Amino acid sequence: MPETLLHVSKVYKSYGKSAVPSLAGIDFTIAKGEIVGIFGPNGAGKTTLISILCSILEPTLGSVVYHLEGEKSPREIRNKLGFVPQDFSFFPELTAKQNLSYFGNLYNLKKEDLEQKIDDLLQKVGLFHVKNQKVSTFSGGMKRRLNLIISLLHDPSVLFLDEPTVGVDVQSKIAIMSLLQELNRQGTTIIYTSHHLKEAEEFCNQIILIDHGKIIASETLTNLLREHEVGNLEELILKLTGTLLRD
Repeated sequence: MPETLLHVSKVYKSYGKSAVPSLAGIDFTIAKGEIVGIFGPNGAGKTTLISILCSILEPTLGSVVYHLEGEKSPREIRNKLGFVPQDFSFFPELTAKQNLSYFGNLYNLKKEDLEQKIDDLLQKVGLFHVKNQKVSTFSGGMKRRLNLIISLLHDPSVLFLDEPTVGVDVQSKIAIMSLLQELNRQGTTIIYTSHHLKEAEEFCNQIILIDHGKIIASETLTNLLREHEVGNLEELILKLTGTLLRD
């Protein structure tokens, strides 16, 4: 039986005096080494859930328990998490190498280890030849690749991805997805959300669908498609959440 990495139990999240919670009793378990896709309409609670899993937000009620090697303090757990936001998280006026050095120093990585890590990651995503250029000169795909490897400097055990290939060309998409698959083969657990549903079908081995702050489906994609008698992830989401616009 796969080893449990993360157990989420009865998680609620309310904001201010709102009568309707953003999350209303979320329960699920993720095994080590899985690639889990979290999907749902706008306003379903995805961003709140991922923020809680990343320790950016605290739940109002409930628990989020990681089963990771080493110590169990909140800070040590956070140091084993990586987060790739949809918005770029770097300084455009700095070079790629300067950006990576800055973020690597935040993790107190040794200088010689960090320099080698930076070169290795830049090579993997095809940016080594422009490491001394300002990021403001980069194309969208180059920026997206840099955004990804910033989160990998500290070798996270769990990697969260929010739209990792949005707005990129096909070459950058292939480079990003190839690196993610390599990381997963090496043991990194990946938790992912995207509106590129065809990409998600090929990438994820577990699916969590959320709507109105509750989980409405959690299984392998193959089993969910069979159970609900639909042909793909888009049809599944529409069948379970409806076709009304969500703003």
